[in-house]
Amino acid sequence: MVRVMGKDTAISWATATWNPWIGCHPVSAACNNCYAEAWARRCGRDFSKVTRASNATFYAPSKWKDPRRIFVCSLSDFFHPNADEWRPDAWGVIHEASWHTYLILTKRPEFMAIDTLGWSQPSYVWLGVTAENQEQAEKRMPALVQIPAALHFVSIEPVLGPINLGTSLRRFRPDGNGGVIEYRSLDWVIVGCESGPNRRECKVEWIEDIVDQCRAAKVPVFVKQGSHRFPGRQRDIPDHLWKIKEIPT
Repeated sequence: MVRVMGKDTAISWATATWNPWIGCHPVSAACNNCYAEAWARRCGRDFSKVTRASNATFYAPSKWKDPRRIFVCSLSDFFHPNADEWRPDAWGVIHEASWHTYLILTKRPEFMAIDTLGWSQPSYVWLGVTAENQEQAEKRMPALVQIPAALHFVSIEPVLGPINLGTSLRRFRPDGNGGVIEYRSLDWVIVGCESGPNRRECKVEWIEDIVDQCRAAKVPVFVKQGSHRFPGRQRDIPDHLWKIKEIPT
């Protein structure tokens, strides 16, 4: 077991992180320069081994009395199959400490769908997927919006190319009178460039186009960071985009 407390965080769209387990395995291009793996390497840990946290960390949210917007598993994936035996207990912590809001972001929506089958997520659980390029957007976002949730979000970070969010932003259903009703199925979009010494190209126009799509669909969008060695920096993102830090309420 490992102990990594995470009440405070520098991640700008959350106010805390919580890691009931640590470790993961790459599944797509977004994983190539994984910050969590780099962190584990600096700490002398084997990131390929998914390890349950200490009890102090695992049950920490119950001790945080002030409401937090918690990014769950910033050093792993909540729906990693190697954590199946611990996930029921983690859900128990979430439901017990329901005064927080839990942001669960995954690159494995197929396992999310199995784990949440047959029940609706409560208002304090937000479900999201990473979509770093068009291939993953078309694969993961339609899977996400089929899963009942209080809020669906997508993290386009690192953005590795132009992305058309398409029908995941706007969908249509019959209105019962022979017409259709347009509605949105994504409730929030986070977009940001890659950081670190090996960061890949991120063009400002890619971010600007994503923001424009969100504006047209009236979906809140959060511009997180530019392409910089250090995370959270503006760099070449123009001010009018950098100021966009919308978070659903």
